[in-house]
Amino acid sequence: QVQLVESGGGLVQSGGSLRLSCAASGQTFSSYGMGWFRRAPGKERELVASINWSGGYTWYANSVKGRFTISRDNTKNTMYLQMNSLKPGDTAVYYCAAARQGRLYYSGNDYDYWGQGTQVTVSS
Repeated sequence: QVQLVESGGGLVQSGGSLRLSCAASGQTFSSYGMGWFRRAPGKERELVASINWSGGYTWYANSVKGRFTISRDNTKNTMYLQMNSLKPGDTAVYYCAAARQGRLYYSGNDYDYWGQGTQVTVSS
């Protein structure tokens, strides 16, 4: 069993930056594929970025490519999402997720564990 805890959300003005963190419990974090999802009001959950077990492979949604950076520190059991040039359209609850297999995954159905989410609000 893995527990995931997100932090770092908040209110920021358009054009600003935030860094989200996802702290994982357990000793097998370094073997998991990880992802950041978001759900905006009235919209379906979408995958924002994913990263494989080593951090050597990443994937981004087109809507955030060039603005967001996913990374992980396996020595700290933590994954990050650096979000720059934020837009009001980025407003959502952001969730981190872990998959027991360590490769990249693109669907929420492929992830086994979820955090409780952290709110990101971007004002115009």
